[in-house]
Amino acid sequence: MIANVLTIAGTDPSGGAGIQADIKTFSALGVYATSVITAVVAQNTQGVRSFVALEPQFVAEQIDAVFDDVRIDAVKIGMVANAAIAEAIAARLRHHRPHNIVLDPVMVAKSGHHLLDPEAVASVRDLLIPLATVITPNLPEAAVLLGIETSWSIAEMKERASDLARLGSEWVLIKGGHLAGTDQSVDFLHDGKNTIELSAPRISTDNDHGTGCTLSAAIAASLPSNDVPESVRRAKGYMHEALLASGKLDVGHGHGPLHHFYNLWQGT
Repeated sequence: MIANVLTIAGTDPSGGAGIQADIKTFSALGVYATSVITAVVAQNTQGVRSFVALEPQFVAEQIDAVFDDVRIDAVKIGMVANAAIAEAIAARLRHHRPHNIVLDPVMVAKSGHHLLDPEAVASVRDLLIPLATVITPNLPEAAVLLGIETSWSIAEMKERASDLARLGSEWVLIKGGHLAGTDQSVDFLHDGKNTIELSAPRISTDNDHGTGCTLSAAIAASLPSNDVPESVRRAKGYMHEALLASGKLDVGHGHGPLHHFYNLWQGT
């Protein structure tokens, strides 16, 4: 049976991140994509210009419309924009109780534009993280969630994974893509007791728009059929290949997108 997976996130008109990247990822990995939009974002490969958050009640109505009609096997949460939307998402997911929830705590775009109101951090931390099967913060997001300022190292990443786990999710995937001075991209997957180190060769490319969205969406796509460690491994493998193939695309003048359909498009 083909799994149905829901993304709850903001938009990207240039197609490399947000809802658009999630739907591409779900489709490339063979699951059926459904979606709920939290915010309409004016952005391209060069950065975010502005965004308009939707009314929290309307976000809740979208979630109910999907769950009332479609069997949902996994949920990915990306941009929530503000505290009221985070609260609405948490309330509806507590009601519908999906089995698998992947939370990508989107806070700041690659361009530096804030995609989450500062007062919403507490709502994401206190309401959404405890519902999550796995959270996927990068290093800046991890620092915000923990309320710390630090210069990261691999050793501290591993140590802080357990601190993040105490926020309430079943698993934490802390991502080391922002870590400087290494030719490996090192992530740590932690379940509150055990830690798995996952590394891959760092790819030198400017086509990295939407990597966080893509990875979390790929994990969500895999969870209906696999456990968390295997889902993360598969997702990292997919993203690695999509990054390697990204140079075949010619999209925009900034940070280009991954090639989500690298293994499906004839001649590419």
